[in-house]
Amino acid sequence: MTSEKIKAADATEFSIEDKLNALYQLQKVHSGIDKIKILRGELPLEVQDLEDEIAGLETRIQNYKDEIKTLDTSVQNKKNEIVSANELIKKYTEQQDNVRNNREYDSLSKEIEFQNLEIELCEKRIREFTAQANERRSAIEHAQKSLDERTHDLNNKKKELEDIVSDTQKEEENLLAQAEDIEHKIEHRLLNAYKRIRNNARNGLAVVTVERDACGGCFNKIPPQRQLDIKSRKKIIVCEYCGRILVDNPESEFSN
Repeated sequence: MTSEKIKAADATEFSIEDKLNALYQLQKVHSGIDKIKILRGELPLEVQDLEDEIAGLETRIQNYKDEIKTLDTSVQNKKNEIVSANELIKKYTEQQDNVRNNREYDSLSKEIEFQNLEIELCEKRIREFTAQANERRSAIEHAQKSLDERTHDLNNKKKELEDIVSDTQKEEENLLAQAEDIEHKIEHRLLNAYKRIRNNARNGLAVVTVERDACGGCFNKIPPQRQLDIKSRKKIIVCEYCGRILVDNPESEFSN
């Protein structure tokens, strides 16, 4: 028989009262862990959100830089085209001095005119590319400013979270060890039911006491006969309204 089966078999040997006691003690431990998590609050999520935002800003900045590089290359290409066009204009102008008829002269004039138009178009594209590159550089400045601010916020949040974790880590480790020890005393079926109820409960309470004749979880009234059944500790009873496991003032008799 495996160790898990032995533990499960041992757990089934406990009385109903022992099982209720174990469940109540497990709830106390888990509530203690919940309080630690509440103390940390939304810090872990805030840290994660900031890390995601920073990663997004870094990607955006890199994309802007890549676009600027592409635009700068395009500007240089257009400048090279202007140089080539000017060389052709010079060449065609020199050829005009040696033409033999008006038709050749007009043909060269059209080529010169075309190259001048090409130069104008290149200059227009250079202005457009330069303007776009300047927009990207401005966007990088804004994104970098946001990145610096978010990085500063992240460092502060991480420090705050590390301080809280440092202060509560030992307590949480002790509580987790206690929870593991207690879980070994509870049969799997009952433990799974407890975990299911706890996961579905908004406040994490799966085991609650009867307080002022009502469920300590949903505060609905419990009939007198049902209260007597709960006090007898002969069977595990759940609230018919919220499904939580009900116990009667365990601190008065159950041992810690």
